[in-house]
Amino acid sequence: MTTQTRIGFCCKWLNDPSECGGMKVNAVDRDLNGRSTTMRWLREHPAEAEQRQWDIMNHNTAAAVKMIERVATLPAGRRMVRLGSEMLQGYTEPSWIDWWQQPDVQSHLERIFAPIGETARRLDVRLSFHPGQFCVLASENPGIVNRSIQEFEYHADMVRWMGYGKTFQDFKINVHISGKQGPAGIRSALQRLSPEARNCITIENDENAWGIDSSLELARDCALVLDLHHHWIRTGEYIQSSDDRVKGIIDSWRGMRPALHYSVSREDYLVDHATDVLPDMTALLAQGYKKQKLRAHSDFYWNSAVTDWALTFAEDFDIQCEAKGKNLASQAVYERKTSYE
Repeated sequence: MTTQTRIGFCCKWLNDPSECGGMKVNAVDRDLNGRSTTMRWLREHPAEAEQRQWDIMNHNTAAAVKMIERVATLPAGRRMVRLGSEMLQGYTEPSWIDWWQQPDVQSHLERIFAPIGETARRLDVRLSFHPGQFCVLASENPGIVNRSIQEFEYHADMVRWMGYGKTFQDFKINVHISGKQGPAGIRSALQRLSPEARNCITIENDENAWGIDSSLELARDCALVLDLHHHWIRTGEYIQSSDDRVKGIIDSWRGMRPALHYSVSREDYLVDHATDVLPDMTALLAQGYKKQKLRAHSDFYWNSAVTDWALTFAEDFDIQCEAKGKNLASQAVYERKTSYE
């Protein structure tokens, strides 16, 4: 297993903090980021809809290559990025499934996704996907499970076109352990996934019903992602990197480099909180703060104490920064890590 710690970011490239709410159309480096549309727009413009789909898919795959090339100019410890799930619009929508599955469309997708994987491997950039929270593989509703598997396999299709999914954890597609069936539901869904999807799936602990102990029930079935913020929201605990539960998560990767997710509560919610003191969940709840609002991710990593704690995991984990400040936020975490090396 490589000992190089990577500190990555998610989905978008920003050049300035003001772009946290979105880049303007003519912004510098706009071509590094994906585009999208709505199902409503496609319905209301049937004569233009197919061309819009072609334009967006071609832009988004080209943008992914440019993003990877940009990330590759960063230090080795920052060469990690999550790609956005919006690459293909409505791929699993009933009104568009047949169109996306046409042989000529599928052949085109294979051609335009291949350079993404080739570029990432050549430049040594670690990639991942994270289907949305509506992808609930452990739901007690069979219809939701079916749609969730379909959504997960959409991501596996993209991974396959990029040349991944061939071996265990050559690519990470992460989902929450959400749904009333919990670990049993995940284990059942795994049996229905394609080989590529099973190679790539990771399960992260949820902030509600299914915590780290539940994740560890799946340690022999798939790789596990440690989400630090979810665990803190659920329990109030700042779990230690030496904890046996953390060792169990590391072991689930079978020698591959594990990944964890790092986020912190919003700076505009904990406005007056000291920036060098770990937030205390019990004290915050007693003061009237709400867990639901504490769950939301910050724009930047405003609390140095929390960042220092997260970095105690860096020896064994790559760190996926989940902050709305994207690459700018992850840069600050990387700089803090290197400042005391």
